[in-house]
Amino acid sequence: MLPQLLVSQIAAGEVVERPASVLKELLENSLDAGARAISVTLDEGGVRRIQVEDDGAGISREDLPLAIARHATSKISSLADLEGVATMGFRGEALASIAAVSRLAITSRREEDGHGSALRVEGGDSGEISPAARAHGTTVSVEDLYFNTPARRKFLKSESTEFGHCDEVFRRIALAHPEIGFTLRHNGRASRHLRSQSLAERAAALLSKEVADASVAVETNAGGMTLAGLAGTPQAAQGRADAQYLFVNGRYVRDRVVAHAIREAYAELLHGERQPAYVLFLGIDPRSVDVNVHPAKIEVRFRDSRVIHQFVRHALERALSPSAAHAPVAYAKVSHSGGVQAAFSLAQPAANYQPSTVAPAPLPTAEQSPPLGFALGQLHGIYILAQNETGLVLVDMHAAHERILMERLKSGIDGGDVARQRLLVPAVFSAEAIDVATAEENQETLDRLGLEITVSGPNELTVRTAPVLLASGDIVSLARSLLREIRDFGASQMLAGRQSELLATMACHAAVRANRALTHTEMNALLREMEETERSGSCNHGRPTWYQLTMADLDRLFLRGR
Repeated sequence: MLPQLLVSQIAAGEVVERPASVLKELLENSLDAGARAISVTLDEGGVRRIQVEDDGAGISREDLPLAIARHATSKISSLADLEGVATMGFRGEALASIAAVSRLAITSRREEDGHGSALRVEGGDSGEISPAARAHGTTVSVEDLYFNTPARRKFLKSESTEFGHCDEVFRRIALAHPEIGFTLRHNGRASRHLRSQSLAERAAALLSKEVADASVAVETNAGGMTLAGLAGTPQAAQGRADAQYLFVNGRYVRDRVVAHAIREAYAELLHGERQPAYVLFLGIDPRSVDVNVHPAKIEVRFRDSRVIHQFVRHALERALSPSAAHAPVAYAKVSHSGGVQAAFSLAQPAANYQPSTVAPAPLPTAEQSPPLGFALGQLHGIYILAQNETGLVLVDMHAAHERILMERLKSGIDGGDVARQRLLVPAVFSAEAIDVATAEENQETLDRLGLEITVSGPNELTVRTAPVLLASGDIVSLARSLLREIRDFGASQMLAGRQSELLATMACHAAVRANRALTHTEMNALLREMEETERSGSCNHGRPTWYQLTMADLDRLFLRGR
């Protein structure tokens, strides 16, 4: 039988990986205690000291020894509780594990008690409980982490590295709870001070104002599931995935299913390796998610991952689309278990959910003229210059036309009704034998895309019919590209998983090319189509299609008023 202290030290190896692990456990305990203000103090990156002070419910004198006892918790009492965990902590082993490898002190007082109580523990050895003066709440101080297990301590990194991990834990929990005030001090200096605020304000403070300003609100509910938070537009995208925060029932997690759904939602919006920025809160029935699959509780397992994937993807796609501004209103709330959640109805089926009106369309507001204004002229055959009520609008005409064509093609294919026209002069082109075979074997797929491609010789194909939207484009290049993609990926995959790439290819070949002169009528027609097209703020590859220069921007450029 192993000694109890050794058991706790072994457990500490799983729960207490580094100072940031300790900070996470202490902060989660404060959240479970209903704290409204939490103060964190770190010394030497948390290796020397980690102290968390809160104004939560507090602990009675009688229960104070139980706080450091293994598996002594009031948060679950049965298997049913474990299968529907609604608190951040539930195993009752964190403080015991921490106390086994540090010098720990707890001072706590309930509001109904006359005074507080204090308990000190060194390397698992508990001292006597003594009276203490303090307001209601709890202070936990952890000093000299791993002082009695030097083999573990030598694996800790530099002070700046350990503080960086602690700061990230602090950021995650503070983002999840913007309604709570947080303070962080390191080596005696204030590092962060956050008042109770809105999620947008908290995101601006912890991520950046630029990311917060370039994000849209997400608020969708369906079938007992909610998705709320902020989703960055393409303008908020970054080169690294370090502004991506996902919370499930208020708990920060990393999950492949949801991460994939988010990537799918952004597939048509982001260019190259650009990474989306988001702070998203997925709320689901606790009984449908298992949070007890990892010692640090950072991974979860969904009972029905397919439904979760579909819900998250479609909720984000609609939130990032301007048409979301016309959907019914839902309201947001903060749940008792933590995190921003949207109100939802258990009776509403997931397939019929409606997006919020909370996500603003990226077009500027206008009362006297259309949002994108009226064309002034064309610049180098590439950009349209337009004037609206706010100032000057610059439009990349090829990128904008690509998006318009793609959305129309998508609607046609999804509805099984692609408008097509017979080419007055069929487009004949030479082809390799593999292309001829691909065209012959995939007539049904090509027909669904609005194309009629027939074999006119051993090494020759002819396009006789094309979608109306594409008929004036480079039909031969389009046909070659489509046959190559069908050959590489297969017809079924092209119409399912790679439909966005397929439609982007088709639209690119037919979009108005650079250096083509447009009349004022054609330019204004393009502007009006942009205003009516979903996701018109970016092209099919994630690049912006238009940019607004306000009169204030122009005044600054020319130093007017100075």
